[in-house]
This record gives sequence, structure tokens and C-alpha cells, in this order.
Amino acid sequence: MKVYDIIIVGGGAAGFFAAINIAEQNPKLKVAILERNKEGLQKVKISGGGRCNVTHAEFMPSELVRNYPRGEKELLGPFHQFMTGDTMEWFEKRGVPLKIEDDGRIFPVSDASQSIIDCFLSEADKHGVEVLYGHQVKFIEKKDDLWELETQKCNFTSDKLIIATGSNTKIWKLLTGLGHAISQPVPSLFTFDIQDGRIKDIPGVVAQNVNVKVVGSHLESNGPLLITHVGMSAPAILKLSAFGALELEKRDYKFQIKINFINQNYEDCMDRLKEFKQSFAKKTVFKFTQFELPKRLWQQLVLAANISTSTTWADMNKQQLEALSSQLTEALFNVTGKSTFKEEFVTAGGVDLKEVNFKTFESKLHKNLYFAGEVLNIDAITGGFNFQNAWTGAFIVAKAVIQ
Repeated sequence: MKVYDIIIVGGGAAGFFAAINIAEQNPKLKVAILERNKEGLQKVKISGGGRCNVTHAEFMPSELVRNYPRGEKELLGPFHQFMTGDTMEWFEKRGVPLKIEDDGRIFPVSDASQSIIDCFLSEADKHGVEVLYGHQVKFIEKKDDLWELETQKCNFTSDKLIIATGSNTKIWKLLTGLGHAISQPVPSLFTFDIQDGRIKDIPGVVAQNVNVKVVGSHLESNGPLLITHVGMSAPAILKLSAFGALELEKRDYKFQIKINFINQNYEDCMDRLKEFKQSFAKKTVFKFTQFELPKRLWQQLVLAANISTSTTWADMNKQQLEALSSQLTEALFNVTGKSTFKEEFVTAGGVDLKEVNFKTFESKLHKNLYFAGEVLNIDAITGGFNFQNAWTGAFIVAKAVIQ
């Protein structure tokens, strides 16, 4: 039986962040991380295409929480304790300079997730945190105010226990054995599979300012839209997948979306097209791209409106103008399924938020049991927000366990 003051289950972002902060603030505490794999921090490694999207440049808690479909209300208080600016200061003080990109995402200046991993491993070693790999927790029990854990290699006991395993169904099952309710996991960050002639031959095209609605629901989002080999992605789609995770799962990922490619209503678009008919009379509609749309997308929408490649603006009849306006402002696409967004699999689901004290991230059911990161029913849109939840929760847990 190995004895520690604090055991952290999960060697990911939240686990390391909590352990390092605990050990820094109270070097006398004996802290261990139990990681089931041969190495930890795998999600950090692949985040942001291998660059690690550390957080997002949103510095107002009331605005930051709006990026969390689940956890918006609960995270407002915690974000007043540890915010994106605190995250940036934490890493930069430990030798990892960060940069803010034009879209607000924050990365290491090195553009390498290894910089974050090296920082964590170095700081953990420096402060005496024991990182034990290949320890999959099989059993958790509270006995005489102590926590007892069993892995396939060893048994452990500790005064305080932190669960930072992310979306781990085996750990969730162990937590149900302790009386915790688990919101069942469903995918929360995914792209849309769409088979449609309008986009079949134009993968890689990006429309910058698009409005997307899920037909028959309240779900709606704005932002860039990327045409892929299998359908559509980028923020306009990923926001819908996050905020619509439960609704879209109920629909078995088969639904219809309506896209406004130019963010103008149908009537205003018609007025503009009539102006083009007068101003550009001799130019061919197919070749004369408008509304700052990518050329290849414009041409596909023109063809979809039954306008030939040789039709001039002067030749456009009322029916063709209406059809083009419809394609530009209310184009319908059938979604037939989903695909994982790169390697960054995020789920909605986890420990019921009503069972957690968000001043400390401690369980309301068991004293000295804490949670950090995606083990909770908290998830966010893409852009560094899921990591910020991990940093904030882990920092507050660290502060709570040493008091």
C-alpha cells in the first residue's frame, strides 16, 4: 500500500496543472499522479494541430462563459478566480512565452505542444510530484476518512483525491458506485457529413462570414465555414455541434441546415442582384464573383440556380434572380452524419454539475473528493476554451486542497 497526502487520477492537462500548483504552494505534501497510459498529456500533444491551443483571448468572465454549452452558469464564479490572463502569466513565468493569433486563439510562441509538455514534466519533477504511468484505477473506496484506490499494479491510499481523467467511462462508472450521477456522454465537437453536388468538387474553400441554422430548431451560429472532402467544418459548424450536441444526437445526426452565405436577407440580396443586372449587364454571372465569396463557391451556387456559364447579367430573368438569391441566403443542405474534428474528441457528459461545489470543485457527496476538467459535464466550443476550463478548475482545486 503506497501512501500519499493527495492522489490525482489522470495525467492530462488538468491533472498536471493541479499537481504542480499543489506542490509549489506546499512542498511538504506528498503528491502523486496516476496515469493509465504509458505516457500522459496526449490530448495536449495533439491540440491545435500539434501546436496546443492553450486558451483564448477573451478576458471578461461574463463573455468567456458564453462559449460553454454546458457549464456556462457554473464557471462564472471560477473564472473570476482564475482567468485567461492568469493562464498566460502562469506559463510565461515558467518559461513558455505565448502569442495571440488574429482569431483570438493563444499558442506557445514555439508553435509546438511539446513546449507545454516539457514545462509540465519539468515543473512536476522540480517540485517532487510523482508521476506513475501504467496505473489504471480499477477500484475507489472511502474508508475511515481516507481514500483507497486499486490499480493493476498497486494499492494506494490518500487523504484527498482529485479526479482529472477527462471523458473516461470507466472512471465515471466508479464514480456512480460512490453515488454520483453521470450525464451520459455524447459527441460535442464534430464536423457535418454532407453529400451535395454544390460542394463535392470544392474541398478547401472557406466562406468567411456565414450564418448556419439547423432547420426545425433554435440552433444557429455565425462564422467561417470550411468545405471539406466529406462535408462542412470550421467554427460556424463546430459551434452548432457543441451547442446542439444533445439535440443532434437525438436526431441521429440526420438533419437539414439552412445556410446564408452572405449574411444578407433574401430581399436585400434580390435588390443587390437587380443592381448587378443593371451595372454589369455585359459580364457573365458565372465568372463575375460577388459578395466577396470564394470564386469556386460562387460558381457552384450560380450553377445550382440553373444559370449557365455563358449567361450575362443582362440575360438574367426574374426566376433566375430569385433562384440565385435563394442559393446565397437560404441554401438547404442535408446532413447525413458526423465526423470527429481532427483528433480533438470532446464529449458532452460527465459528473452532474449539481453535485459539485464550484467554489472549490469539491464533491457535495464526499468530503475531500475533487474534480477538474472534462470529467465534469462541462464542454466548450473549439478555440482553447476546453483547456481554460481545465486550468481554472485545476487551479481552484489546488488552492482548496492545501487549505
